Amino acid sequence: MRCLLFDCGSGIAGDMAVAAMIGLGADRERLLETLRSLDLEGFDVRISEVGRNGIAATDFDVVLEEDNRDHDMEYLYGSDAPEERHPHHAHRTPEDIRGIIARSSLAEDAKGIALRILAILSEAEARVHGVPVEEVHLHEVGAVDSIVDIVSLAFCIDDLGFDEVRFTDLCDGTGSVRCMHGTIPVPVPAVTEIARRWSLPLTVTSMRGEHVTPTGAAFAAAVRTGPAPKGFIIERIGTGAGKRDGDGSGVVRAMVVSTPEKDSVLKMECDIDDCSGEMLGHAISRLLCEGAKDANASPIVMKKSRPAWRLTVICGEDDRERMERIVFEETTTIGIRCAVMDRTVLDRTEVSVDTPWGPVAAKRCTGCGIDRIYPEYDDAVRIAEKNGIPLRDVYAAVSYIEH
Repeated sequence: MRCLLFDCGSGIAGDMAVAAMIGLGADRERLLETLRSLDLEGFDVRISEVGRNGIAATDFDVVLEEDNRDHDMEYLYGSDAPEERHPHHAHRTPEDIRGIIARSSLAEDAKGIALRILAILSEAEARVHGVPVEEVHLHEVGAVDSIVDIVSLAFCIDDLGFDEVRFTDLCDGTGSVRCMHGTIPVPVPAVTEIARRWSLPLTVTSMRGEHVTPTGAAFAAAVRTGPAPKGFIIERIGTGAGKRDGDGSGVVRAMVVSTPEKDSVLKMECDIDDCSGEMLGHAISRLLCEGAKDANASPIVMKKSRPAWRLTVICGEDDRERMERIVFEETTTIGIRCAVMDRTVLDRTEVSVDTPWGPVAAKRCTGCGIDRIYPEYDDAVRIAEKNGIPLRDVYAAVSYIEH
């Protein structure tokens, strides 16, 4: 499996995740063009390379004119909220923001992601404050910088194009922060509500202050497809900067990772000392034709030194009854041993490889840092016989191994 994995060991905020995806390769020029299409004024976007606690990272900074600044959000970056809000700050409803997204130049799939992030965030705020969703005046998400973050998150995740998106535990801090409503605990109520509603893995650490923002949590809830893999091979990394140094690394990492496929199989065995080789060979052929993942026979010595065969069949658990029937029908065994086993396999795709004698069907196996191509035996034999060349020459022209 190949997926996009967000490392949230120092928390996650919207701007940090956007920066990490830009560092990973999301198209920054098209992103800026999309942001210019928004029905919003009074902001600029700066993308730069910075350092956080000695780590090189990409910074995504929404620079606002004073009239558009949401001073409530200062607590996210380590400052106390002021006693009085700026008199010109606009409060937008979810309906207002849906219109802004709809009128943007975002691709349709990206618009869907942005609307999902907005819906998750709006529902959490409504539940926390005890009001209907459409009556929520989103001080946070209604701010220009938060709308820009939501649109940018949607653009970048759509642009990168991963079907599987995973997150490590969202690590937040402790203590309290001041906002428009007064002093609230960390993790803040909107974050805990999103984590509860969408079963996000949230870990409270000894870091001081807020490290997971509602927008960051809503993004994770909107695009997460499953738990983080326990082990993986890293292919590429993008590092997104937060807006402060301090506890934790101050960055979010977006990583392209691959993991071997894991599943379980049924292993069936029986020992046979009174079955001819022809009958055993026919049994193996029938097992393979009817869906066994593998079937083979190994020579063994049984009691009284009798030469015999151990028939081994690998199949899915759902295929057990059918495979057992075939073994009993085609061999002389009177008993079969079965055990469920874990299995790890590389990703496999069918490919065609050009050779001096024409295309050859092959199988490409990837994962765990491995990239291999093997020719399909029957097609390789066909090419060898047609061109009067050794089979090993066809294999040499097709085979490819990279670690």
